[in-house]
Amino acid sequence: MSMLSLEQVRGFVTVAEEGNFRRAAERLRMTQPPLSRQIQKLERDIGVELFDRTQRQVQLTPAGAVFLTEARRLLALAGAAPGTARLVAAGGAGTVRIGFTAASGFGFLGPFLNHIEASLNHIEAGLDRVEIVLREMVSSDQFENLRSGSLDLALARPPFDRTEFDSRLVHSEGLILAVPEQHKLAEDGPLAIEELGGETLLVYAPGPARYFADLVSGILAAVPYTATHELTQVHTMLALVAAGRGLALVPETATHLHPDGVRFRPLIGVEDPVVLHAIWRRECANPALHRVIELLESLPPAP
Repeated sequence: MSMLSLEQVRGFVTVAEEGNFRRAAERLRMTQPPLSRQIQKLERDIGVELFDRTQRQVQLTPAGAVFLTEARRLLALAGAAPGTARLVAAGGAGTVRIGFTAASGFGFLGPFLNHIEASLNHIEAGLDRVEIVLREMVSSDQFENLRSGSLDLALARPPFDRTEFDSRLVHSEGLILAVPEQHKLAEDGPLAIEELGGETLLVYAPGPARYFADLVSGILAAVPYTATHELTQVHTMLALVAAGRGLALVPETATHLHPDGVRFRPLIGVEDPVVLHAIWRRECANPALHRVIELLESLPPAP
């Protein structure tokens, strides 16, 4: 079977709608004989008769009725294709694959996605077709996926290669202490970091949770404490705090989880914030990603 042309398909649809070759030819601004030959060739190419012909009118065969539905869909796709291509090139359509750490989902991720969606819908007058695909993973895995092209944007923690990646600081928050509610330190009010001397603390795994591991070890450098259970995820850490397995330093947004059996206390003398960056490859050519990056500039500033 030879390839169908849009001219053939358009001619078939017009004849089906008019029920008459003469009127269809007039509507297409052509004479009737070429249109008849065009439909005959279409029927030969498909291998079935599409019309029952009489002297006064033409009617669709059962096969023709089915083909009419598909032909209209084909013409609609062909008509929309140029506009869709222009929309993709302008960043108004496409897919942006975003990686994020579990902790960023507690407070930042939801408002960030809502901001992107609301801004694109406003800009495109409701015609936004940018699909956001989310993948939860630790920061180091996000960087590898950026390099391979499996991710377009990472919501991750430093350190990262600033010659390879571009970035924007999008969120900053403090560290607080998570304490079992039956613990002697489970009181209200701020706590000096020195008061953790002699305590057992849950710690972060230095590989997959390198950022938090380095941050916490630096803060506790002058505090004599017992380290236990190297962990990766904050929600796991809170579950073990609730079970009385130790204390933990966690981001402030961990309070959004409202874990039973855990009390939170602010820390005195801890100046280093927990930071989150939006990170992307400098040479990335995804127009939809460039649109999202533009919207990062209109985010409320990181505290």
